[in-house]
Amino acid sequence: MNLLIHGPGMIATHLPASHPLKPTRANDAHDLIANPRNGWVELVQVVAPPTATDRDVARVHDLSYIAMVDRLSVPGATGRVPSGEARRFGFSAQGDNPPYAEMGLIARNVSGGVIHAIEQVASGNADLAFVPSAGVNHHAMPGSASGFGIFNDAAVGIAWARERGMRVMYVDLDVHQGDGVEAMFASDPQVLTISIHESTRFLFPGPPGGLANAIGTGPGTGFAVNVPLAPYSDDNTWLWAFEEIVPPLHGAFRPDLTVVQCGADAYHADPLAHLLLSENAYVRAAERLRSLTGGRLVAIGGGGYDVEATPRIWASMFATFAGLQVNDNWLHGPNPTPSLDAGASSRVMDDARGAIDTLKQLVFPIHGL
Repeated sequence: MNLLIHGPGMIATHLPASHPLKPTRANDAHDLIANPRNGWVELVQVVAPPTATDRDVARVHDLSYIAMVDRLSVPGATGRVPSGEARRFGFSAQGDNPPYAEMGLIARNVSGGVIHAIEQVASGNADLAFVPSAGVNHHAMPGSASGFGIFNDAAVGIAWARERGMRVMYVDLDVHQGDGVEAMFASDPQVLTISIHESTRFLFPGPPGGLANAIGTGPGTGFAVNVPLAPYSDDNTWLWAFEEIVPPLHGAFRPDLTVVQCGADAYHADPLAHLLLSENAYVRAAERLRSLTGGRLVAIGGGGYDVEATPRIWASMFATFAGLQVNDNWLHGPNPTPSLDAGASSRVMDDARGAIDTLKQLVFPIHGL
């Protein structure tokens, strides 16, 4: 069975209209996947998630931060909570993380969706579980909101799995480094995090994290993997880097569970980044992940600020993960993918080779590669 975990209680409808994160993305992806014309009615089950408990959230977040989220989640709270106090926890009306009504409940619902996805796949009740509204919270830190993220839903789910003895591989395809998830498990050798992203030298969250020499700490050294790519890296470079890193480490680590963050903001027309991926790059990565996992995985949404392209990319990846026929119309958006000239293509590939060489020197020997 293939699960699509989605419901109205998972959508941040009260964000300001000017905020880049648009609630229509997950709804539109749901509408594409659940459309009866696909012929998938008996192959896809849509379920609303349970709400994550405070104990679930507190596995990765500080209690003082959880309390602040709840204080800021009621109408008019910004007038009652001193702005300086809110800013210490990453919240600001003018910043990336403006407080909004029901913020804590929505964040718990999304985190609950990831836990439910992991539980269903780990138990064998589902082969694939996809949570389109989750994943963009991968920047949230133990004690603060960051980069549009409130509760780090991926980390909440991974911590739930770790408490039950699972080894987890987390693959983050977002154009922005998955710094929050990495930070929460940087010292845990039972969680392997891999982030393929535009270099933090050029993009949020910024260095020193996210570079190829950031490989975890203490007993987790070698279990945090960062693949930074130069701006304007295209399908050829991105897919080459993916193939050089993800399959060999998956084979060496042999996870009990694979979680894939399907950020679609490396797409060439995305307004918040500078990579040049086509829709087809995401499908090819999904094909490879399906071959590595046998189609048994948890997928979550992520970034993606081209609101027309992101739902198509997610629907295409869902179909590919599930071994279903991808709708050709989802792979051909209105904007043609730019092509690099030979010199630019060579430069971005050379930059990627440098990162991959560093990882093969620092990380691969730890995994017996």
